[in-house]
Amino acid sequence: MKKAIDVRGLRKSFKNTEVLKGVDLEVKQGEIFALLGSNGAGKTTMVRILTTLLKQDGGTATVDGHDIASQPEKVRNSISLTGQFAAVDEILTGRENLIMIAKLRHLAHPRQVADDLLTRFGLTEAADRKPSTYSGGMRRRLDIALSLVGKPRIIFLDEPTTGLDPEARIEVWKIVKELAKSGTTVFLTTQYLEEAEQLADRIAILHEGRIIASGTLAELKKLFPSVKVEYVEKQPTLEEIFLAIIGKKEAI
Repeated sequence: MKKAIDVRGLRKSFKNTEVLKGVDLEVKQGEIFALLGSNGAGKTTMVRILTTLLKQDGGTATVDGHDIASQPEKVRNSISLTGQFAAVDEILTGRENLIMIAKLRHLAHPRQVADDLLTRFGLTEAADRKPSTYSGGMRRRLDIALSLVGKPRIIFLDEPTTGLDPEARIEVWKIVKELAKSGTTVFLTTQYLEEAEQLADRIAILHEGRIIASGTLAELKKLFPSVKVEYVEKQPTLEEIFLAIIGKKEAI
């Protein structure tokens, strides 16, 4: 399967602190790839570099076949980014937000584009209200809808469920799964272990600036010691695998 993202030896420092220390990873087309790590592990720095918002200090990376350093405009034409906080215009309505982005992307029939996305994300009834009246889950749905204007081939979701209640989080999970089914490649960062377990086709664990393990959930489970037998066989959770790999016993 063709690679959507290919990263080799990526490095980044801020002042005297090395945040990324030679990261290697690859993401296949059409998969949900989860970059898992604690706060400060370098997840957002990685996303900012891959989306051309930040320059790396060393190493190389291609996104949708385009080099992030020498072909940033081509990278931007292939991707979309949803950050940790909803980037919606509070003055405009939900519909007007979508129309504005469609016009900025020079799409034909921007109102139709907006209406289609409002329907897809279950926001038709709230379309003519301002986002300030939306619930957290609705705001996040609108934010992701904005990211899909123009049908990008790769979408980056940087901790998309931060601050959401459990019901809203499940809504976002459903959207992410639907994106992958439609052929969109999803690069997801999260510190929620259950989120990676529920969504990801493959998972990489970023710890202290390095990828220390990667693979499918089944492959990562093989890195964990043999299952404990306590009357019944107990399979390790992703949280237990994560903590064992990074050498910690306390909960995140």
